[in-house]
Amino acid sequence: MTAATATTTPVSRDALLAQLRAAVGPAHVLTGDQATRRFRKGHRTGEGPVLAVVRPGSLWEQWQVLEAAVAADRIVIMQAANTGLTGGSTPDGSGYDREIVLINTLRITGVQVIAGGAQVVCLPGATLDKLEQVLAPLGREPHSVIGSSCIGASVLGGICNNSGGALVRRGPAYTELALYAQVQADGRLVLVNHLGIALGATPQEILTRLQSGDYREADIAHDAQRAASDPRYAAAVRDVDQDSPARFNADPSRLFEASGSAGKLCLFAVRLDTFPKVLSTVFYIGSNAADDLTTVRRHLLTALPELPIAGEYIHRTAYDIGEKYGKDTFLLIDRFGTARVPAAFALKSRVDGFFERLGLRGVSDRIIQALTNLLPSHLPPRMRQWRERYAHHLLLRVSNDTADATRAFLTEHFSGSASGGWFECDADEGRKAFLHRFAIAGAAIRYREVHRAEVEDIVALDVALRRNDRDWVEQLPADVEADMVHKLYYGHFFCHVFHQDYIVKKGVDPLAMEHRMWALLDARRAEYPAEHNVGHLYVAKPALADFYRELDPSNSFNPGIGHTARGKNWEACCDRRTRWPQGYAD
Repeated sequence: MTAATATTTPVSRDALLAQLRAAVGPAHVLTGDQATRRFRKGHRTGEGPVLAVVRPGSLWEQWQVLEAAVAADRIVIMQAANTGLTGGSTPDGSGYDREIVLINTLRITGVQVIAGGAQVVCLPGATLDKLEQVLAPLGREPHSVIGSSCIGASVLGGICNNSGGALVRRGPAYTELALYAQVQADGRLVLVNHLGIALGATPQEILTRLQSGDYREADIAHDAQRAASDPRYAAAVRDVDQDSPARFNADPSRLFEASGSAGKLCLFAVRLDTFPKVLSTVFYIGSNAADDLTTVRRHLLTALPELPIAGEYIHRTAYDIGEKYGKDTFLLIDRFGTARVPAAFALKSRVDGFFERLGLRGVSDRIIQALTNLLPSHLPPRMRQWRERYAHHLLLRVSNDTADATRAFLTEHFSGSASGGWFECDADEGRKAFLHRFAIAGAAIRYREVHRAEVEDIVALDVALRRNDRDWVEQLPADVEADMVHKLYYGHFFCHVFHQDYIVKKGVDPLAMEHRMWALLDARRAEYPAEHNVGHLYVAKPALADFYRELDPSNSFNPGIGHTARGKNWEACCDRRTRWPQGYAD
């Protein structure tokens, strides 16, 4: 542990901006509403004012920016790709007691392969897409593929947020090997090297050597007591009779330093396991009886010698909304790959910012939708046939060594069935089926922008059901149902993690609707969020809030996350208690 700043000192706005410009160059210190918009406004929700957005180009620059902001007694919000769905990497309104310096790390790219490819060290700007590209020639994969990488999510963001991913065998993003900065209770900024790599003594030496890869195999410790991925998940997800979820954000057993930290530390690097890439087969299953899919899930999780690779659920309504309103995302990734998506999002943000200054909202969404409506369906014919026949869809990917057993089970289970059926996908069908599933995730946002006259907003929930819960199809009270335009259900079915997007009618209070939904989920003994950061939408439950306070005793980083206190040293003056649902404020 290396210490730096001992106390905070009042520093004027102009003086701090000068320090930040000296550290990273004037071009990388952004001020003003227009210049900072795409950084301080969340992908789906959340936005607020900032003193500056700073974009360091090296780990040493990141430390210098952090040191200046902490010494000047400003709030620091760390951000990479800003792809979060709960507003966890942007300000949330203006109710803070200090100005905010938002540090965006996407310029600090870097993936370092170690241990012959069995592990990697990722720097703050490393994206899942880039990591996947680096590992492909080695025949290996990262923890997550295609899902979050669709929109350029960062590797470190996944660790901070306990991101779950779609891959059944791997569980939440997790590591106990990280290099991070922490502000202690007395205001000291310290650099903690738990990366398991000997890099020197001072912050400058450690950060400079790491970025340049100036270390040898002899400098790397391989400590069996420090995990670089979740070692328990495969056994947990197989235990289908347990009366608890397989994974959820506030699970205390998966909160460790950087893992689950939600921006309450400043990360410089994480060390992660990689995984062999295996040949696979995709089966497309449809049914009008939810019990069919329950039987498939329970059998394949318990009877196969190897877990399925992925099992993604789509309800017919989500299928339809995704097909129409996620078409541009699908086509962009299908034609150009995930690497182009972040640039497309950034361009769209700039266009939207321009029109919003003229008082026009959603212009780009309406134009894009009008153009894509002219295009024919992009989905394979057999998928469209299954959409007409069945309400419930399951996309199943298994390794080829279990494909015969899976094929035999599906044949037996659906033989003569009046409720469901399946087909084995060719390579193109399998790729497009999973791509469609992930394009659905942003389709509700497009629907909202195009239908502003009928839609108030979206209530997006991320829910982990109990592993033994057979009643996974949600049944809403009639008065709740009446306030909705559409309900979109999709998710990671084998993990029993569901994404539930409710498109709320005009005039209905979405916050009140969200609180009503929480009460219904509590009655079902579900956990939420399942794999996303609590952000500024969910309430951090006691174990999670205590973890945040332990990591950040001065409340310098991302205050207010999970509806916790916003004030310095966790003063309650800035709590938003009036917005909490009944019972949570206590």
